[in-house]
Amino acid sequence: MLALKALNDYTQVTTLPHYTIATRESRLALWQAEHVKALLGEKGHEVALLGMTTRGDQILDRSLSKVGGKGLFVKELELALEEGRADLAVHSLKDVPMELPEGFSLVCVLEREDPRDAWVSPHYASVDDLPQGAVVGTSSLRRVALLRALRPDLVIEPLRGNLDTRLKKLNDGQYDGIVLATAGLKRLGLAERIRCSFEPDQMLPAAGQGALGIEVRSDRTDVSAALQPLLHLPTWLAVSAERAVSRVMGGSCSMPLAAYATLQGNTLSIQAAWGDPEGVLPLLKAQAHGEVLDVKAAVALGEQVARALQARLPKQKI
Repeated sequence: MLALKALNDYTQVTTLPHYTIATRESRLALWQAEHVKALLGEKGHEVALLGMTTRGDQILDRSLSKVGGKGLFVKELELALEEGRADLAVHSLKDVPMELPEGFSLVCVLEREDPRDAWVSPHYASVDDLPQGAVVGTSSLRRVALLRALRPDLVIEPLRGNLDTRLKKLNDGQYDGIVLATAGLKRLGLAERIRCSFEPDQMLPAAGQGALGIEVRSDRTDVSAALQPLLHLPTWLAVSAERAVSRVMGGSCSMPLAAYATLQGNTLSIQAAWGDPEGVLPLLKAQAHGEVLDVKAAVALGEQVARALQARLPKQKI
């Protein structure tokens, strides 16, 4: 009996907690949640998914900048965390607001996938090949501004919906080409749709693009601890700098702002750009590099770039 009791006690101690992941129900969001589920499963955790439809998924006839911003993709997931229906939420990091509500924390960022923007078109190999006045689809003000800087003659039309919906609209002939995130296409096995990926000097990525972020309630230190083995430090440092740029600039989907950082050894290099979606004002850029050993230093470097960019902005835009 004593031996059986000891065995039961050992089993209770070594059985890891069961976690529930809150996720949007788009195919890409579910892939991302399943990816995190698999990684936690490898650590011995039992994980379930709680699929949800967010306001950002429901409103497809208006641009995000006009209906409340990218936070519309995370509010319902945060409510599930608050009510205890889920323990963590998996997000595309570029959709996560720079300031989280009180009581919530971004505690883990996974290794980044390709952060570049992708050119997708059935007929044209690149933006350079488009005829004058061609129609390109995107609802990102950042992409609009950077496309206008590359090709001011293009007609840029709104493009909302999940990845499959956007590709269907392209297939139906509504656009000559569209711009999507390379990471999403690769994750869903659709890399063959990519005609080319824009290099950062052509189209600078959004802050956090290509990275997955995991949000928890701030008081769930148990969940935060379980997620730490999944954290990828180089990505965490890079996106911390990028998000610092956006935070200082007041960045949201209503601001045409790009920020992208890379880490080589202990040296972090970061670039930022602000563009005019109307194409009237010139594209403004700022960059910096320095030794970064922790998140505090990464944030400071991002803030430095943001201040340099602010100094170049027209006064009425600050």
